[in-house]
Amino acid sequence: MMQQLDMSSPEFLAELEKTKKFTDKVCKQFGWVYHPMEDVNEGVQLGLARHKMLYGKRFCPCFMVEPDESKPGKFKSSDDRVCPCPPAINDEVPNEGKCHCGIFCTPEYAKENS
Repeated sequence: MMQQLDMSSPEFLAELEKTKKFTDKVCKQFGWVYHPMEDVNEGVQLGLARHKMLYGKRFCPCFMVEPDESKPGKFKSSDDRVCPCPPAINDEVPNEGKCHCGIFCTPEYAKENS
């Protein structure tokens, strides 16, 4: 069952702010930029903040998160997709210009698609 979060609660808004700082840092660390469409970035940031509050980690919002059978009370995502995920770093951004969720792009991709 999907857990409900109050996305207007002070707790959620504080986590969202932290998540924005986190994604800023990821961009800087890897030399990436945000997607030219702002709603893509907002949607992913909301999803990351939501997962951090529900599961304790910033699991990629575009992949399923499930209970980890080997560790009760812990969660995992398919393909170990914790942001920024290895597939994005090693394959998606270098080869496709953006990660699966679309938030992180190469400067070239962003320019071509803005």
